[in-house]
Amino acid sequence: MEINLKTTMYITASKLYDYTQCPHRVWRDIYGPKEEKIKEINPFVQMLWDKGVIYEEKVISEIGKYLDLSKGSLEERFEKTIKAMKDKIPLIYQGVLIKDNLRGIPDLLKIIPDGQYMPIDIKSGMGREGADVNFDEEGKLKKHYAIQLALYSDALNRLGFENKKTGIIFDIKGNEVVYDLNSPVGARDKTTFWELYENTRETVSALLENKIKNSPAIGGKCSLCPWYNSCKKWVEKEDDLTGLFYLGRSKRDVICEDINIKKIDEIFDIDIKKLMDKKKRDNQFLKGIGEKNLEQIVTRANVLKKTKKPVVYNKIDFPKVSYELFFDIESDPTQEFVYMHGVYERNKGKEKFIDFTAKEMTADAEKKAWADFWEYIKSLPKDDFAVYYYSPFEKTTYRSMQKIYPNVISEKEVEEFFDNPNVIDLYTKIVLKNTDWPLGSYSLKAIAQYLGFKWRDETPSGALSIQWFNKYLKKKDEKILERILLYNEDDCKATMVLKDAIQKISSASFK
Repeated sequence: MEINLKTTMYITASKLYDYTQCPHRVWRDIYGPKEEKIKEINPFVQMLWDKGVIYEEKVISEIGKYLDLSKGSLEERFEKTIKAMKDKIPLIYQGVLIKDNLRGIPDLLKIIPDGQYMPIDIKSGMGREGADVNFDEEGKLKKHYAIQLALYSDALNRLGFENKKTGIIFDIKGNEVVYDLNSPVGARDKTTFWELYENTRETVSALLENKIKNSPAIGGKCSLCPWYNSCKKWVEKEDDLTGLFYLGRSKRDVICEDINIKKIDEIFDIDIKKLMDKKKRDNQFLKGIGEKNLEQIVTRANVLKKTKKPVVYNKIDFPKVSYELFFDIESDPTQEFVYMHGVYERNKGKEKFIDFTAKEMTADAEKKAWADFWEYIKSLPKDDFAVYYYSPFEKTTYRSMQKIYPNVISEKEVEEFFDNPNVIDLYTKIVLKNTDWPLGSYSLKAIAQYLGFKWRDETPSGALSIQWFNKYLKKKDEKILERILLYNEDDCKATMVLKDAIQKISSASFK
C-alpha cells in the first residue's frame, strides 16, 4: 500500500487534541504568522511531556512481550504494523495507522478474542474526569481522550482490523478504562462520542485545508499556548468581544452571528429589550445568552471602555477580627498531590508568612503538611479570625483530601470551616457578585497587578510552581524551594491587597 506522506494533510490525534483545547489552534499552526509564535517550549508543558514519556516507559517495561515498532520512518512502521496485524501479533507498541487523511500512532494495539485489534493509549492523567477519590463515583469519560481513541478506531475500521469502535485508556493509577465510543457524551447530551469525533474530524479537516477559518479568542486556557501573545495582540487590535471578562469564544460567536456585533465598542448600541423580544419569538436566537448575560456584557464594556476604574456595587462588610489569614495552596494536579499550604497572617498590624510544605512526594509528607495546617487553624482564637482565598479550588481540594486522610480532620469539620461566614472565597463571593474591573481578566494576578502589586519572581505562575517543585524533588536545592515559597507568599499577599482595595472602594462608594 503506497502512502504519500508529503502531500497529504493528515488528521492526527495531536491535532484533534489541539482543536478540543482551542478551535483556532489547528488553523493558526498552519496559516498563522509564524514570526509571532513563541519558539521556546513552556517549562511546565515540557515537564508534562517528560512525565508522560517516563510513565509510558514504566508501563511498557511491565507489560510483558510485545512487538516494538517505535523505530524507523513512518512508511516503514506503517508497513510493519499492517503485516503484524495480519500475522495476529498479540501486542504491538507504537504501530502506525494510515488510511485516507487519517494518521494515528496509538501506544498499543492489542488483539482481542475475535481477532480484531483494540487501540490503547497510556496517559499520565486520570482515565476519567470528576471521579471521586474513593472511587464511589466513576466520573465521566474524557472527551479529548475519547476523540483520540476514535481516530485510531476509525483508521483500524477503514483498514479492516476493527469493527467495534472501542478503546482503552491506561491511566496514571494503573486503571484500564474502557471507552465505548458508541456511548453518549453525557446524561443530557445524547450525542455519542463517535458522533462527536466525526464532527470534530470534519471540522479539523476543513481547517487544515483552509476551507474554513475561525478567529482567535482569549480565555483561561490560553497562557500555556505558544500562540498566546499573537492571539492576544489580535484580540486587542480587533477590539474582539473575548477581550471582555467572561465572554468566551462560544458566546462571542453567537453574538457575531445573530446580531452582527464583532467589537466591544459596538456593544453600547444594542437594544436589550428589542433583542429579548425577538428571543421570545425565536428560541434559537442568541442561544445560551439571556437578558442578565447581555446586561452584564454591556456593564463590563462600560467599565472597561468608559468608566475605566473598578466598581463595587454593594457595600462590603468584611469581618472585624484580630487575625486575618490570606490563604493559598500549591498542588500538582498531574499527580493529585498538594505540596504547600501558605498563609499570610495579619494580626494587630503585624504580618508574617507561614507555610506548611511537603518536601517529599509521599503520602506521609502530604498528610503531615495538611495536618500541621489544621493544627495552626485550631490554635487561633475561636470566632476571632477570618480566612480569605481566591477561587473554589481550595475548598474542593480540601474536600478531596479529607477523604484521603480522614483521620486528620472529619468531613463535618471541613464543611463547617468553609461554611463559616468568616472564611471567604474572594473570587466567588465578592469579585464575581459585587464588582467589575477595567480588565479582560479577573484573575488574582491581573487584578493585583492593576492595583500596583508586583510578584518578586520574574515569571510568577502556578503552572511553573509545579515545574519548580518537581525540579526541587530531583535536586533538593533549597534555592528552588525558596522560589516556590516566595511565589506562594506573594499570592497570599496579593489576596490581602485585593481584599483591602475592595474594602477601600466600598467604603468610599457607600459612605
